[in-house]
Amino acid sequence: MRPGGPVPGAPGTKAKSFGPSLKRLVRRLAPEKFAVGVIIALVITAVVLNTLGPYLLGKATNLVFDGFIGKQLPAGITKEQAVQALRDSGDNTKADMLGAMNVVPGVGVDFSAVGRVLAIVLALYVAASLFGWLQGYLLNLVINRTVKRLRDEVEQKLHRLPLSYFDTSPRGDVLSRVTNDVDNVSQSLQQTISQLLTSLFTVVGILIMMFWISPLLAVIALLTVPAAIIVTAQIAKRSKPHFIDQWRYTGEVNASVEEAYTGHEIISAFGRAREVGKEFDERNNKLYNASFKAQFISGLIMPSIMFLGNVNFVFIALVGGLRVATGNLSLGDVQAFIQYSRQFSQPLTQIGAMANLMQSGVASAERIFEILDAPEQSPDPKEQVVQPVDRGRVEFDAVSFGYEPDQPIIERLSLTADPGNVIAIVGPTGAGKTTLVNLLMRFYELDSGSISIDDVDITTISRDHLRSRIGMVLQDTWLFKGTIKENIAYGNPEASDEEILEAARAAYVDRFVHALPNGYDTVIDEEGGGVSAGEKQLITIARAFLAKPSILVLDEATSSVDTRTESLVQHATAALRQDRTSFVIAHRLSTIRDADLIVVMEKGQIVEFGTHTRLLEDRGAYYRLYNAQFAEAV
Repeated sequence: MRPGGPVPGAPGTKAKSFGPSLKRLVRRLAPEKFAVGVIIALVITAVVLNTLGPYLLGKATNLVFDGFIGKQLPAGITKEQAVQALRDSGDNTKADMLGAMNVVPGVGVDFSAVGRVLAIVLALYVAASLFGWLQGYLLNLVINRTVKRLRDEVEQKLHRLPLSYFDTSPRGDVLSRVTNDVDNVSQSLQQTISQLLTSLFTVVGILIMMFWISPLLAVIALLTVPAAIIVTAQIAKRSKPHFIDQWRYTGEVNASVEEAYTGHEIISAFGRAREVGKEFDERNNKLYNASFKAQFISGLIMPSIMFLGNVNFVFIALVGGLRVATGNLSLGDVQAFIQYSRQFSQPLTQIGAMANLMQSGVASAERIFEILDAPEQSPDPKEQVVQPVDRGRVEFDAVSFGYEPDQPIIERLSLTADPGNVIAIVGPTGAGKTTLVNLLMRFYELDSGSISIDDVDITTISRDHLRSRIGMVLQDTWLFKGTIKENIAYGNPEASDEEILEAARAAYVDRFVHALPNGYDTVIDEEGGGVSAGEKQLITIARAFLAKPSILVLDEATSSVDTRTESLVQHATAALRQDRTSFVIAHRLSTIRDADLIVVMEKGQIVEFGTHTRLLEDRGAYYRLYNAQFAEAV
């Protein structure tokens, strides 16, 4: 029985705002704050070294240009005399330019000085590369450790979520959040943090150098910054909804694929492949459109900023040339400034390019945070009753429960099961049979009333302790990829080989396992491939046997077992049920004729109870169910 209700994070759910989600994502780096501090220091050092490079190269250019001009001047005169000669001839522009240069008439290029400057620049760039490599290595460690903690937290959260969360959430969407969205967050952090830190500090460093060289040119360079910020903000604002849709539709596509894969046989049997394919195509087209719009719109940021940078470059080159001609700047300073202006626009462009990655990463982070923020099942009591559940007396006292507040499923139900009793629960679909067992296992919490085991309220017992004493065999078998022996041992990891074999013999697994290629070491997959449906059920029953529970729950456990195997299992469970309480939920009434008590439920109420013979004599609800299965069938 599955409750209805809205799916957390389903289409139509509004995403959190970008800013708070980004801050929350960044705060997850807090445990790595020392390493992050080292990374920032390395980034700053590398940026400073790289920023000094163009300035020193400008000095080298001045040395070459000064030597070239000095070689053309007559030897034996001073620079002042050469400048005065130019003024006397009426060429004041050249005189101003020569006056600002460091030339010695008649002396050519000092190649040794140029070589020393170039060697210093090379050393700076090599050191900057080493620091950059080291910060990249540390950042890789920080990001991977952070994402590992995030995965661990999501995994632990899934175990703390109530069963109702999974009943109302598409399995494929949950899997997509845990896998695809976490991976996307990892990639976004990897590709953006280092680049953003480097770009931001580079902008600061370059601004300092540009104002150092020429405040006028620096102001001209800054004119494009407001325009770049406005363009980036407007484009990012329009791309954000499409990134949210992209990862939402990714979850829907995964859910569609997962459903089609697990139900492949049924889909093929009913010839519904075309309809399933059509539904997949619709969801895939939504994903395609959302992804295209997100990438296309966010992709406009980089060319827009590059255009603004090129316009800015033209103005800097024009004004810089005039400043050199008037002697207010040297040629090397203009060369260095032009390099800085190109480098200044580059980190702004990179920041814009990172915006789409951050939008995508934050959209995925929001989907993960929705899982982490989902209401958890009520915590176990701090002071727990450690009395072991060893007799198995179960009492339901005025139990009421509903998946929705205004839709009760069970109302004021009372029932007592003594140790060693076999309690069969029957009734039409939706009567509340499986819900009753879910309440006993504390998969759901009661609305009112209480359930006690051996006179101990189950809410005073930890869930782990409670469930460790209850063996459960469901209609839907679950096996993991591993050997048959490992699947049986899942009921008690500490069991010896002899105990595993004993449980296998009791469940009649031993009868068919020797016909398999590797016996108990035969590997089966998650879907139980290699064994039949009945054999899978026998393995799960052997698993329950091995757990040696005080209470046994069989929820249609023999529904997929053939008649002969069913008879064998009934004999085996009879021995297992000795001095243990057993709850048997059954639609096949032939499996519960020998039950100590048969409870008939309708609409969450016990309408009658008694033995098989007595209930038939009463000609009530059980009598009608029995005739529906046997008398009318005959």
